[in-house]
Amino acid sequence: MRKIALQENELENTYVGADPITLTAVLTILATAIIVVLVYKIFKSNEGKTTIPGGWSFQWK
Repeated sequence: MRKIALQENELENTYVGADPITLTAVLTILATAIIVVLVYKIFKSNEGKTTIPGGWSFQWK
């Protein structure tokens, strides 16, 4: 990869966008919402059984 020096007008027109921060925020909110819905459904159900990777198993009545 070769480095090229920018001209003064190119430096003035170059800016860092907020796209990665926005995408990270949206994905974080989406993941949190999915987890909240899953936990809500587990706690509101009268009985059930779930298995989590790693050998964890829960059963409630």
